[in-house]
Amino acid sequence: MLEDWIAAWKQRHAARIAAWQAGGRPYTGRFAPSPTGPLHQGSLLAALASYLDARAHGGRWLIRMEDLDPPREMPGAAQAILETLAACGFQPDGEVVWQSRRDAAYQAAFDALAARGLVYACACTRKEVADSLLNQRERAFGRELVYPGTCRHGLGPGRQARAWRVRTADEIVAFDDVLQGPQRQDLAREVGDFVVRRADGPWAYQLAVVVDDGAAGVSHVVRGADLLDSTPRQILLQRLLGLPTPVYAHVDVLANAQGEKLSKQTGAPAVDAADAPASLAQAAQTLLARGA
Repeated sequence: MLEDWIAAWKQRHAARIAAWQAGGRPYTGRFAPSPTGPLHQGSLLAALASYLDARAHGGRWLIRMEDLDPPREMPGAAQAILETLAACGFQPDGEVVWQSRRDAAYQAAFDALAARGLVYACACTRKEVADSLLNQRERAFGRELVYPGTCRHGLGPGRQARAWRVRTADEIVAFDDVLQGPQRQDLAREVGDFVVRRADGPWAYQLAVVVDDGAAGVSHVVRGADLLDSTPRQILLQRLLGLPTPVYAHVDVLANAQGEKLSKQTGAPAVDAADAPASLAQAAQTLLARGA
């Protein structure tokens, strides 16, 4: 089955694949699940898309376990995810990378940013950010809150750091997404200075993913469209750290009957490894029917 779907993907993206291969550049893709629960149909869809794109390019495909937040992890979820991927026939071209074992790499990147004055300590709570005048409208419309820059010039008297943020510049970050088309975001106005490390220790997703993709030589990131809004932040960090920016392709996410993104939080059922072929066939049918 996989060979047939790879052929279909290759035919659909023939021009893009030929252009990349003509450049003689190596292709490396990856799938990076979080072990907060077992693999569900939505995450299987993303895994399949990344796998098909890598194989259609004749490239490498890797697995990275994003286990940076132990309190949110489900015991046994990481192993269950790996077993389900194996049952689907997804074989990575290398050992699984565990983010929990890469603290030194994230610290080195953080230190490089700090040495240039690009990060600063922030004492603001989420409530303080939400209650800021700047965010009253965003909160009313359910939009992402913009950090108002309260601690940009230093902590107030008696305040202690709760997180470290990276400084954003007044510029537009733009990129062309393979599946979603041209994207642009004014980070300073739409996001503000964003967190790269929490005061209680964990590294933020945005920093860790950039460091790991750079270390693995990831050339293409194929993932769910729920992460599309994070991409400009990652591109900014890539630029600040002198890392290349991958080609991005964001696949439309699956939704439940209520129109909510299919996820562990919305009660998405786990993919049964014993019935992996059927689940995989359903994912492929959905993916190709959508024109991805």
